Amino acid sequence: MLFAVLSGFLVALFAPPLCRLLRQWSGWFFALLPLALIVYFAGFIARISSGESIFFSYRWLPALGINLSFNLDGLSLLFVLLITSIGALVFIYSGSYLGRNPELGRFFAYILMFMGSMLGVVLADNAIVLFVFWELTSLSSYFLIGFDHDRAAAREAALQALLVTGLGGLALLAGFLLMGQVGGTLEISRLYAEADPIRSHELYLPILLLILAGAFTKSAQTPFHFWLPNAMEAPAPVSTYLHSATMVKAGIYLLARVSPILAGTPMWEYLITPVGTLTMLVGAYLALVHTDMKRILAYTTVSALGLMVMMLGIEASLSTQAAMVFLLAHAFYKGALFLVAGAVDHETGTRDVEKLGGLFRTMPFVAIAAMLAALSSAGVPPHLGFVGKELIYKVAFGEGGSEFMLGAVFLTNISFVTIAGIVGFRPFVGRRREFPRIPHKPPLALWLGPFVLAALGLVIGAEPGLIENWLIAPATAVIESRPVEYELKLWHGFHSSLLLSVLAFIIGIVLFFGWHKFRKAASYLIPSEKWGPARWYSLLLEGLAATARGSTRMVQSGHLHIYLLIIVCTTIGLVATSLFNQKWSLELWRWSNAYAYELVLAGVIVAATVAVVKAKSLIAAVLSLGVVGYGVALVFLLFSAPDLAMTQFAIESLSVVLLALVLFRLPEIEHYSKTRERVRDALAALALGGVMTVLVLSVTAMQKEARLVSYFAEHSYLDAKGHNIVNVILVDFRGFDTMGEITVLAVAAIGVYSLLKLYLKRNGRQGGNQ
Repeated sequence: MLFAVLSGFLVALFAPPLCRLLRQWSGWFFALLPLALIVYFAGFIARISSGESIFFSYRWLPALGINLSFNLDGLSLLFVLLITSIGALVFIYSGSYLGRNPELGRFFAYILMFMGSMLGVVLADNAIVLFVFWELTSLSSYFLIGFDHDRAAAREAALQALLVTGLGGLALLAGFLLMGQVGGTLEISRLYAEADPIRSHELYLPILLLILAGAFTKSAQTPFHFWLPNAMEAPAPVSTYLHSATMVKAGIYLLARVSPILAGTPMWEYLITPVGTLTMLVGAYLALVHTDMKRILAYTTVSALGLMVMMLGIEASLSTQAAMVFLLAHAFYKGALFLVAGAVDHETGTRDVEKLGGLFRTMPFVAIAAMLAALSSAGVPPHLGFVGKELIYKVAFGEGGSEFMLGAVFLTNISFVTIAGIVGFRPFVGRRREFPRIPHKPPLALWLGPFVLAALGLVIGAEPGLIENWLIAPATAVIESRPVEYELKLWHGFHSSLLLSVLAFIIGIVLFFGWHKFRKAASYLIPSEKWGPARWYSLLLEGLAATARGSTRMVQSGHLHIYLLIIVCTTIGLVATSLFNQKWSLELWRWSNAYAYELVLAGVIVAATVAVVKAKSLIAAVLSLGVVGYGVALVFLLFSAPDLAMTQFAIESLSVVLLALVLFRLPEIEHYSKTRERVRDALAALALGGVMTVLVLSVTAMQKEARLVSYFAEHSYLDAKGHNIVNVILVDFRGFDTMGEITVLAVAAIGVYSLLKLYLKRNGRQGGNQ
């Protein structure tokens, strides 16, 4: 199982050289991987359909409760088969669609990474592992959306998708951590048994809100829906794979996966159902006011995702089943339509439906696939889209529905019918138009994918029993946490939902023929860019950039004394706050035990420090600074640290000599700062000195057991064969630290030597020229 999940990442490493070797056959070659995965996972269908769950676990970070745990059950199997089957068709399509692109190898590396990431998301049983793969889908989609990185629009769309879904991912991580803390484990399958304690816990609402934030951003729910249409800057295969069939459905998968844990409360329904309903209506409306095929399909995808979220928010097994059937139907027809849009753009050079028409003779197989997929999208029997739509109507009519929900589904159905005519029929019928590029008959790779997906929607719709027991029932049983029995049928007789379907179809056809007038009138009602979610995103991004520029100007001023002042003030604030929040004692009575020579030595150090500050020449400042250093060395010597004292003496002597030699030729000290600046610096220095003095006195006044003293005393000779404990600590117990210090000194010495050699070489060259 682990190899199956990581196989996409492994093959991605070799994608660029393989593409250079295989060229136009690279798509067919890489499609072998998802086909092999289909065969592998299909071998578990019989066991999964019987209600079994198959677990695989590999040790990773057991001390933190994090293992590479994977769970193959009915829900994950449904998504795995979608990811691999559509992935195989997209790979074949991509080899022809991007065959002449010199970066084809890079594209396949990214999309293979994405496939592996999605497999990890739907198979992970550990919440942290799921989050890791969740973020990898965002990262790989960033690369794919911005694949054509020469265009600014592609780069901006990729960044927007990454930021929106990435922020949602951070919220998801926090939700998982809280849920793991409350449930006592990070294994999702084990959290199912802790559902009641989690739902009754005081942290239930924060957990729910955080997890929903991750799901809603990934699945483009309102108000986060704006990133999905903008992501249509990606190539058509990316739009098909990421934005119709897999990535955006990761949020749907997450809601379904955590439903047994978090569902069953009024808050679940109150939060999820309204958001899904609003998203469904917003996407259905906005799809009618655009002319770009991919953008139209993107907004209908937003609407479909909202519909699935709405179904998962309703506490009824029929709604769960409707969501799973519609998820499968949507993946088939929307994947086919996106591939059709790419093929049309590839052959004609345009995706504007107002400039398209009469393409049936040039690309008949693409046209047939488009029409079949459009009929499924419109909910026309005997397509699978009709089966899913009828189930949704039954839910709206049933116990968990309402009149408002029924009206929302009806309006959305009308929009889907109209859009089906616009993108599925309009480009291929009517009179032939003038295109930017003379269209040719597309190769097999460009029409195979949409034709297979559209045909699957037709075949399974005509005989829904093919998926009932093998895919839908096991997935629904996982979400409902109980066996579910329901017979999928194409025909349920005459009833109210069928009448609404017929009425929606008629109104949708009428709207299709009057689409131009409707779009002209409806365009005035489009949410203005001045106050829509996309505008708020831009304002937030601009505000973040302005804040960064302001803080950079303030903090990174280019003046060393400002940097030091910021560090000093920050230290004062943090340390002083910590001291005030604790009980401490200075025990000043200890000063009465000080010897006269100790007080004299302290006075000399203080006097030398004042002399450094007040010195009029650099040499006097250096010498005064040397007195401070020698005074500290004498303190070491008086308190039984002769080795430190000798080190300090050597360093101070060398420093004074070197500084004196360097500073001897420099001009005398001048005051460039103003009086108020010097007062400010003096106050900061005195405050820091006072805080550090209080800190040292309070620490030395603490009576705590010195465990390290006894440890080093016992082990220094036995383990390191040394009587000098300080030397043993430096050489053995802190050997790597000392080695690091030596490395730093060695690198600095090499740098100085290189600069001196370069300086001498240049001077010698200039002298020779003269």
